[in-house]
Amino acid sequence: MGLLVDGKWQDRWYDTESHGGEFVRESAKLRDWITPTGAPGPNGQRGLAAEAGRYHLYVSLACPWAHRALIMRKLKGLEALVGVSHTSPLMLDQGWSYRVDEGSSGDSLNHVDYHHQLYTLTDPNYTGRVTVPALWDRRERRIVNNESAEIVRMLNTAFDELTGSRLDFYPDDLRDVIDAVNADVYDHVNNGVYKAGFATEQAVYEKHFAALFDCLDRLEARLDGQRYLAGEWLTEADIRLFTTLVRFDAVYHGHFKCNRQRIADFPNLSNYLRELYQWPGIRETVDFDHIKRHYYYSHPTINPTRIVPVGPMLALDAPHDRDRLTGRGIRGGE
Repeated sequence: MGLLVDGKWQDRWYDTESHGGEFVRESAKLRDWITPTGAPGPNGQRGLAAEAGRYHLYVSLACPWAHRALIMRKLKGLEALVGVSHTSPLMLDQGWSYRVDEGSSGDSLNHVDYHHQLYTLTDPNYTGRVTVPALWDRRERRIVNNESAEIVRMLNTAFDELTGSRLDFYPDDLRDVIDAVNADVYDHVNNGVYKAGFATEQAVYEKHFAALFDCLDRLEARLDGQRYLAGEWLTEADIRLFTTLVRFDAVYHGHFKCNRQRIADFPNLSNYLRELYQWPGIRETVDFDHIKRHYYYSHPTINPTRIVPVGPMLALDAPHDRDRLTGRGIRGGE
């Protein structure tokens, strides 16, 4: 784990000491927006036109934030329009790398060895954390956006005129519900596992441990009476939760000490997880080898031996019971 300071790479772990033992996530800094015509983004961001072959997605198969974008690319049928490269699962002294011998696809586009080099190609004086996903513009030769939530939104609509897709993971009439669920899940689950796992003070860890499981209890109750987080329709809220749930029992339960329960111990959440895992197109975006090797090998402050557990044996292909609740699939796919 590291960052760039004035374009120079520094292998530096998160500074929890100055935050009282808290892990504080840095906000993404590259925030241009792809739209169908190149019009400005929803908050006036610089707009770039959606074009086949112009953009390339850099991801890690291990990273839950990058996984969101990878799923959206798959479900929206964008494989032929938006290329993809994935890092090695091992994040070592140079951060994310494109070493093929470690399991990366390599970078056939820019031919960099390390992900941080894409940031200095974008800005030779870049200062900040070096993260995935990163959406690259082949024409302008730069990263145009590195905020996963925004990349998901762009992939949802920007290319529809080119693909003919009408699937909508953020429908107008469900946006208030989706936004409220996203806020709760982001703070207490998506980022909550990191706030517990990277805490360096006991009281801080216990606070975030409690908040995480309080939220999982709320989600378990919510999913008792409805098929998906926003009701009958599968939306981006479900994708955003899925990428944490699918890693939970394999990584967060042990590695991050989030061990009150496994997801397998929640009847509704575990069945919901299995339904999403078995959704056409999603299973093939999940790589447990990358997931487990990344977390257990790349965090020596947490796991200094770098031994990667063999288990657990997950049963994500087992039948689920979600058909007991009304579900209408994805909006636009009726």
